Amino acid sequence: MLSPTKRGLMVIGKELPDFITDFFEKIDEEVRVHSPGNGLSKKQKYWLAFCALATLATNSVCWARFEKVSLGRYKKKALSWMFCHSKIPWRLLFQVSANVIISLYRITCGTLNIDESDNHRSKRTKKISWVHKLKDKATGGYAMGQCVVFIILVTPIITIPVGFKFYMPDPDVTQWRKKCKKLKKIGIPAARRPKRPSKNPNYPSKNELAIQLLKEFKEKQPDIDVKCINADALYGNKKFLTGAASVYKSTQIISQVDRNRNVRHRGKNISVKEYFSRNSGVLRQIKIRGEKEITATIASARLYVPSQGIKRFIVAVKYEDENEYRYLIATDMSWRTEDIVKAYTLRWLVEVFFQDWKANEGWAALTKLTGEEGSRNSLILSLLVDHCLLFHPDQLARIKNKLPAATVGTLRHQISMDSLFMFIQELLQLEDPSKALEQLASKVKESIISLAPSKKHMVGRDLGRLEASPSLQYRAAG
Repeated sequence: MLSPTKRGLMVIGKELPDFITDFFEKIDEEVRVHSPGNGLSKKQKYWLAFCALATLATNSVCWARFEKVSLGRYKKKALSWMFCHSKIPWRLLFQVSANVIISLYRITCGTLNIDESDNHRSKRTKKISWVHKLKDKATGGYAMGQCVVFIILVTPIITIPVGFKFYMPDPDVTQWRKKCKKLKKIGIPAARRPKRPSKNPNYPSKNELAIQLLKEFKEKQPDIDVKCINADALYGNKKFLTGAASVYKSTQIISQVDRNRNVRHRGKNISVKEYFSRNSGVLRQIKIRGEKEITATIASARLYVPSQGIKRFIVAVKYEDENEYRYLIATDMSWRTEDIVKAYTLRWLVEVFFQDWKANEGWAALTKLTGEEGSRNSLILSLLVDHCLLFHPDQLARIKNKLPAATVGTLRHQISMDSLFMFIQELLQLEDPSKALEQLASKVKESIISLAPSKKHMVGRDLGRLEASPSLQYRAAG
């Protein structure tokens, strides 16, 4: 059942908001330029525009819910058929969509930020691709789900997703680890345990996926001046830093590094934690993401990292409300310390994107489309919605006039109201609005408003025998 307060828009008419239809018209124009044989038909453009609006309406990519918000005008089987069988060039759509937004806002430079997002699934999911065991950060346990590695472009104007790849661990390596864990537990030495299986190229690591994303972005957007690349602690290793530097040779690459990572100081290897405990930092005023100014304790040094076989710029940062340092590692040692710290704060915008995307743009909430194409293409549809919101006239006007951009949530509510008024206007233009309204009320009751059974009331259930038994009266007398 759809809730008006939680799901926003309740009814979609035949007419769709202009900015959504214009967005997909623009995408079609660009697709025909890049690949003349892959242009979108009129029906495909309308279907994509409807699905984008329905995704905002229901916060899901679910054909049954889409049917409900259209009051049965579009059946779930027909919507599903278009998704599965219509020859829509999904990957090209996403690439072109990013091009459209970059061109619209005249983006020439920015930072690339790499991070991954987990989406939990059912414990017994068999038909959804890329599902595997994930570490649940909230509980400390494990859950089944999908992991997607994203590359997000943060510019002086906007922040948009520009690439993604699903991660799947090698099942042979997973089984090997399980077996070794059991053998270690019973005391079998490492020499007698099975050797790690050879690398399977069909299951690239997250580091490899991140480097692939960087290569693809550079190939598709060669004119964007990438100032720096930010990644979290998972990518603070030689493989990623060296691989990223080979793609963007003159670009600063910043990641976090573990406090136990060894560095060489005066001929001895010591951890970065120990090094900075001997070399305390100084208090500095740092402006976070060009807005809030805070006090942080900062120390830095250019140190040789034995595990990477090269000298790196190591920075220790402790914000005013923290007790422990966090440690950053950077490849370009010609940058100032404070510039590295400021640049790395931009990575937080990735978390804001994840929050907006999961809360308002459908894919994480209820998307159960099966197979690799089902997961990938539904994710592309969700990300197209994110791009489409930057085409909204109010958002465009605010950004062009250097005003704070509107949040995804408030835009979604405004689009919901606008679409509802468009639907009412359609009704008023009919020959007999009163009769149409009666039919609408009936359809709303059938399609949208379904009364759920309450567990509070006992009607229809066995209350039990709530009285004394004459044969047991002697028990009361005793």
